[in-house]
Amino acid sequence: MAASVTGAAPAPAASPTPLDRVIPAPASAAPGGSPYRITRGTQIRVDGSRETRGVGEYLARVLRPSTGYRLPVTAQGAGGIRLRLANGPFGSEGYRLDSGRHGVTITAARPAGLFHGVQTLRQLLPAAVESDSVQPGPWLVAGGTITDTPRYGWRGAMLDVSRHFFTVDQVKRYIDQLALYKINKLHLHLSDDQGWRIAIDSWPRLATHGGSTEVGGGPGGYYTKADYKEIVRYAASRYLEVVPEIDMPGHTNAALASYAELNCDGVAPPLYTGTEVGFSSLCVGKEITYDFVDDVIRELAALTPGRYLHIGGDEAHSTSHEDYVTFMDRVQPIIAKYGKTVVGWHQLTGATPAKGALAQYWGLDGTSAEEKERVAEAARNGTGVILSPADRVYLDMKYTKETPLGLSWAGYVEVKRSYDWDPGAYLPGVPGGAVRGVEAPMWSETLENSGHIEYMAFPRLPGVAELGWSPAASHDWERYKVRLAAQAERWDALGIEWYRSPQVPWGAGGR
Repeated sequence: MAASVTGAAPAPAASPTPLDRVIPAPASAAPGGSPYRITRGTQIRVDGSRETRGVGEYLARVLRPSTGYRLPVTAQGAGGIRLRLANGPFGSEGYRLDSGRHGVTITAARPAGLFHGVQTLRQLLPAAVESDSVQPGPWLVAGGTITDTPRYGWRGAMLDVSRHFFTVDQVKRYIDQLALYKINKLHLHLSDDQGWRIAIDSWPRLATHGGSTEVGGGPGGYYTKADYKEIVRYAASRYLEVVPEIDMPGHTNAALASYAELNCDGVAPPLYTGTEVGFSSLCVGKEITYDFVDDVIRELAALTPGRYLHIGGDEAHSTSHEDYVTFMDRVQPIIAKYGKTVVGWHQLTGATPAKGALAQYWGLDGTSAEEKERVAEAARNGTGVILSPADRVYLDMKYTKETPLGLSWAGYVEVKRSYDWDPGAYLPGVPGGAVRGVEAPMWSETLENSGHIEYMAFPRLPGVAELGWSPAASHDWERYKVRLAAQAERWDALGIEWYRSPQVPWGAGGR
């Protein structure tokens, strides 16, 4: 299944990687002058801020194993690699990278910009820099200047830990892979019919009973509050904001099985390990339902420093439209009460989205004009839109009918299809300013380990990241596929499993 070569070290680059070879494509890249060479005497210079030093230490941890150099992080000295915060036209995530014979300087207004600049620097170095053992080098960075700011503020990836449970370490591994491509939101799908994955003190059986299985009947699992805090901390260290999702009123069998009183008939259903959807619903008419929601949101919001909380809202087929509207009218103010902004799947627009809410569109190219217009009308009335069209960026869709993992209900999604569309013009009638960005969901009905996640994410994920970051004018499949091919050596060095799409000219890097 995997196309990577276990244990094969990438050959050193004969010349520096061109400034415009990175993914996502920079807003501006101006080559010029001599390259900088990282040597045994190179230092990583930082200013006095804790955040800048943190980014410098992160960079040192990336570079030390493969170079074998000490690379001290210091506020003293001259030359080397310099990370500096300064006012400029960078926004909260942009940066400028200047490279020449005497050093590399990354300048940003905020620490997130420095971190994104470091990801660009990684890609400008030979792929062997990602190795965990000493490599021969040389470690050259092409001369010139990159000036870069993102197109959208929401560049997300969703991981479904409910259908199959993934450990804290597995989630951290995915976070590191997302960070390399400047993804800044990690949406965790924490509850579904097959499993409840977060400890809630006031309703303990949600985790201990509702989290005790998964698709296929495996042991499941759940995150303690300490586990979840560690995921949030680790994501923040990579400048990703965690967006937790508790799906409701449907996709709730794990909760219904844990507490009989959440069911209209007062009878708890059995735990569910299949993959059908749309059969479960919280009891909209019972007051205890809203006590339950309030408790869950209160505890989850207290653990989540980010601004958003996702309430799902999709495929509530066993909830009447009237009940769905009633439920959303009751639940959305609870999110606001605990200081968070509502995110929901785009079916939320069938009710009345709260002021400032975001709707995540997961329909298809062929979704009805009526459904698309409902989303567009909400967008015109102030609801922000996150674009996750299933037949473009659902990373769990099979590439072809031969793909051993994944599903195909939205069709087959090869690499070109996942890249070759414009988020700003995708939904008719949605004002450009209403589009907050893009997100690539990874549902896990068929995925059981990190290798499975990686095989479905790579090579599609970098393209989604580029759609979210790079200027629309830079999107060009013919040029992109060449840059994508050059990433293969890096994935091999990182030990990433990936799919060798015949649409990409992998060449020597795609063994």
